[in-house]
Amino acid sequence: MAGTEVSAAAPVSAAPPVRRRSGRTRLQAFYPLLIGLPAIAIVLVAQGYPLVRQFVMSFQEFGLAQQFGQDAPWVWFDNYTRVLSDADFWAVFARSIVFCAVVAGLTMVIGVLTAWLLTGVRTWARVAVQSAMLLAWATPHLSSLTVWQWLFNPSSGVVNAVLVGLGLEGFDNHAWLLDPLSFFVIAGAVIAWGSVPLVLFLTYAAMTQVDTSLYEAAQLDGAGPLQRFRHITIPGIATVLMLVATLQIIWDLRVFTQISVLQTAGGISSETNVLGTYVYQIGLGQGEYGQGAAVATIMLLLTLLLTGLYVRQLVRQGDDA
Repeated sequence: MAGTEVSAAAPVSAAPPVRRRSGRTRLQAFYPLLIGLPAIAIVLVAQGYPLVRQFVMSFQEFGLAQQFGQDAPWVWFDNYTRVLSDADFWAVFARSIVFCAVVAGLTMVIGVLTAWLLTGVRTWARVAVQSAMLLAWATPHLSSLTVWQWLFNPSSGVVNAVLVGLGLEGFDNHAWLLDPLSFFVIAGAVIAWGSVPLVLFLTYAAMTQVDTSLYEAAQLDGAGPLQRFRHITIPGIATVLMLVATLQIIWDLRVFTQISVLQTAGGISSETNVLGTYVYQIGLGQGEYGQGAAVATIMLLLTLLLTGLYVRQLVRQGDDA
């Protein structure tokens, strides 16, 4: 058949030439790894050994006797069984999740909205707000906690004095830190105070990278500020928002300093513990280092789960792009 005949004169398609990578090109492929090696080495030395020691200790009976040289017998999953069967652990776990979700959510909302407002103000106002936020972020935790304790001091605090001055006599010598609800309100305010600036700076930097022609086109179509924020700004900075939110959740989940200092100032530990202070209480407070290591390992697994969800979302976005 004519349609199936192959002309002898027809050119035979040649296979594409195989490009061989030169030695210099292969070496260049390892440049990112070579650059990252010092950082990887530091992380392995600074974080690797404590993590391995914690993981091993969580499978051992490790108490005060082992601190003075006695052998640590292997108990395998007994520490995890004791922790997971303890009602106090689940109360602390649930309290930590709720507290983390509320504080991280409020921090993100305040930080993103403030960053959005900064895009529409004059330069001097933007610089003033950013300078104030930078000072708040750079203030050491203990210094800011001292100020917050002074504000809510039962006898000499400014908050009680103002409320009493407004006629609310019931707040005279009111101890805010003795009530778990008001304790966590103050703790959440302290943590958000130190976290909002970073959220603001990162999201504001991302907002400045959104194509301004999109805003101009939307404005010509009659879209208002809120519509432009919802349909252009948020999708444009979604990746940064996801990264900042993941970091914020991880930080708030393992918060320790703010809660511990406020407990020392008058809070009731048994009703205000979160996972970070619970590990400290079991490990160093009660000398049950094995159980404390088990709780710390559970926290680590929870953190890795959150990080894994973030990485998975990033991979999906990369595949869709």
